Amino acid sequence: MGDRGKKLELSVRAQRALIAGASDAEPVTGFTHGFYKYPARFSPSFARAAIQAFTDPGDLILDPHVGGGTALVEALALGRHAVGVDVSALAEFVSSAKTALYEEDELRRVELWASRLPGLVNIHRESRQFQDYEDAGYYRHLDSRSRWRLRKAIEHALASAVRLHSDRAKALARCVVLRTAQWALDGRKNLPSVSEFREMLLENAEQMIAGARELREAVNPDRGSARVFVVNRSAAGLERDSLVRGLPTPRLVLTSPPYPGVHVLYHRWQVDGRKEAPAPFWIAGRLDGAGESYYTMGSRKYPDLRNYFEKVRASMASVAAVCDEETVLVQMVAFSEPRRQLPRYLETMEEVGLREHFLPVLRGKRDGRLWRSVPGRRWYSDQRGETPGSQEVVLFHRRNGSLSQWLTQARRTAQPLTGL
Repeated sequence: MGDRGKKLELSVRAQRALIAGASDAEPVTGFTHGFYKYPARFSPSFARAAIQAFTDPGDLILDPHVGGGTALVEALALGRHAVGVDVSALAEFVSSAKTALYEEDELRRVELWASRLPGLVNIHRESRQFQDYEDAGYYRHLDSRSRWRLRKAIEHALASAVRLHSDRAKALARCVVLRTAQWALDGRKNLPSVSEFREMLLENAEQMIAGARELREAVNPDRGSARVFVVNRSAAGLERDSLVRGLPTPRLVLTSPPYPGVHVLYHRWQVDGRKEAPAPFWIAGRLDGAGESYYTMGSRKYPDLRNYFEKVRASMASVAAVCDEETVLVQMVAFSEPRRQLPRYLETMEEVGLREHFLPVLRGKRDGRLWRSVPGRRWYSDQRGETPGSQEVVLFHRRNGSLSQWLTQARRTAQPLTGL
């Protein structure tokens, strides 16, 4: 470890919990975590361990690459305030749906809607086409002989969902359709029948409503009213965002940024082999961004990942600007070429004033960092082709005390949000 970084002052118990959470290979379950299978999710047990290790109830947690909202859900359940930021409107939709504390009346509306789905999803009935989305290309690859029936079933379910009167009930119902359509289409070799799709709609609705109730019951009013905000924007420039400037300094930044040189399909489903379908944005009622490089912070035009590291530098400089020397930054990230890319990633962190820290219990083991194997996961590297598996590493950083004065001044001018 040497002079590369400093040790985190944590109890052995807290360190062991972080290691166990990072190593957890169990399916993601509990609360609302199963609302949607967002790519590259980290384990809820890891998020929980990090939140408990570095924060107290009432503290603020920031996830600048919120994805599926795992950190936000666990923060809410543990009585912490949280802000999630993501450039993807799909991530904003999913995270917002997962962190809403639904009233019982809203859940009963969705239960009633779900109970009527078998009669509403009927392949012999005309379906409502969402013409604006179809014209914009969001139906792409859904009109083949093998998929048009499922597309029609999705239209039936979605048309009934958007007729719900409550906006939050409507969002939850959309999320039920989104989850079921993902199960039916994404990466499937053998597509389900319409009858099986109807059955899964009901099953998912029941499970998701139960998860929403579980999360609501877990939120302890004795800890105060935890608040969650989800912002659809880039993390770069975050320190100038009016919402963020009105919040207290985060005690923990917990995130999983896009992986350099590793192709992860955040914004599309893969149908019929590797045909990319933008259907999730249509179902969520959101608009897509600008292609793969928009979400991965990289581009195949730059094999040296110059574009990726420029964007990482910009986003992490903004994250550093909203933090102070007591904030702990925890990142889970993977690399297509760790020997070359990890040092460059760490250099980028240093350039924006973030100093690496280490878990004392890992001293003398490997490189002193917390690595995890990702079983059964296949990544696709833009430059190196298909790889059989993945290694992720958990990185700990704190703001360097010598960070420039303007960052300190930016933090001092932020005003606390009323009521938080």
